[in-house]
Amino acid sequence: MGAAILEHTKENAGPGGYEQRKGWFQSADSPAPPPVPAVGAARNSMAAAFRIPKQVLLQALRYFVYSGVGGSCFTCCRSPLGAKRYLLTDNIMKLKEFQHKKVAIACNLPGSKETYLRNLEEKLTQNKLILKEELRTLLHLCESRGDVELAKNVIYRYHAENRNITLGEYKFGPLFMRLCYELDLEESAVELIKDQRLRGFFSDSTSFNILMDILFIKGKYKSALEVLIEMKNQDVKFSKDTYVLAFAICYKLNSPESFKICTTLREEALIKGEVLSRRASCFAVALALNQNQVEKAISIFSQIMKPESIICTNLKIMIHIQSNMLKTLIEILTDATEGNLSRFVKKHEFSEEVLTKVREKVKDVPALLARFDELYGKLHINGQVTTYTLDALLCHTPKDWKSHMVLSNKRTVSRRTFQPLSQSLWAE
Repeated sequence: MGAAILEHTKENAGPGGYEQRKGWFQSADSPAPPPVPAVGAARNSMAAAFRIPKQVLLQALRYFVYSGVGGSCFTCCRSPLGAKRYLLTDNIMKLKEFQHKKVAIACNLPGSKETYLRNLEEKLTQNKLILKEELRTLLHLCESRGDVELAKNVIYRYHAENRNITLGEYKFGPLFMRLCYELDLEESAVELIKDQRLRGFFSDSTSFNILMDILFIKGKYKSALEVLIEMKNQDVKFSKDTYVLAFAICYKLNSPESFKICTTLREEALIKGEVLSRRASCFAVALALNQNQVEKAISIFSQIMKPESIICTNLKIMIHIQSNMLKTLIEILTDATEGNLSRFVKKHEFSEEVLTKVREKVKDVPALLARFDELYGKLHINGQVTTYTLDALLCHTPKDWKSHMVLSNKRTVSRRTFQPLSQSLWAE
């Protein structure tokens, strides 16, 4: 893309265009917002233009959550393949590892589970000290809502006794979140993570990320936004996954207010020097397009590193559609279809949903429509059309390559004998 797209967009801006939408912190009498930076502009120059106080951001977030704005969409909770839609990889969720650990602890438990739980209840009644290993074992033994209620009481006691001992301590937050994930008890998780008496117990970003992911799966986007607010209130540092979740939640809420929140969080991250992932930026671009903020979408898209993914390809098409750059749009499809690419180079794929929107856009121009129909047929012949919607592509969790890389990097030859190691040895 380039400055030509920006110029063309300005010429075609309608009543709902960028100029008609006031900035989040701009009154009706304020001057117009600063122009969107040209494609490829330096990140620091953009960040310097926005110095947003943290308190203002928190107030705006609270206003959005409690004013009843936004909604939820339960049709997006499952992927086209029928699997649950989630954003975090297995390497972060670690649900299988947690379940394997539960089995191991239950098998090695001296005595019965009922006896262990009864002993803990007695310790609570007698105000005895709760040990770290006791809480860890309890969280791995929970199998029902009743067990979790006991675990919550033990957590309150344990944190009251150890609130000042945090350096190097074991993090129970992610463990409790995985338990709630397994038992579908996200309400209990939200209750505890927002309880001021447990301030400091959930001191890591992983706990908040897992909970937001659970709520995202179930389409409870406003609750997920509340968790994001709580995370910011507790000064828990955002990770790359946090920004993905935050932008995805705002994208699903899809309102002017959620767009302002997404934009502000992004600008705040750039000011701090954070490097946002391509995935997070794609959610921000999609939200900007849904809100008819084409210039903002172009600005964000221009800062994505390596925009060669299937999501970026389709977002680029959507930007051209909403910018009314029909000839350039046909040129992109022509290049993707008839370009002299090596067979070893992966070809661009296009969503059937996006191509339908292209056809709708060019239907009133006979020459472009005829050319599009020709290209559309070639794309199908080449296998470059997917039935996944743009929403499905955005919410699809990428493969977790880390675990495979760890296994592939294992040493398979003995350093002493130079003979192959036994499979049972190098697989450990």
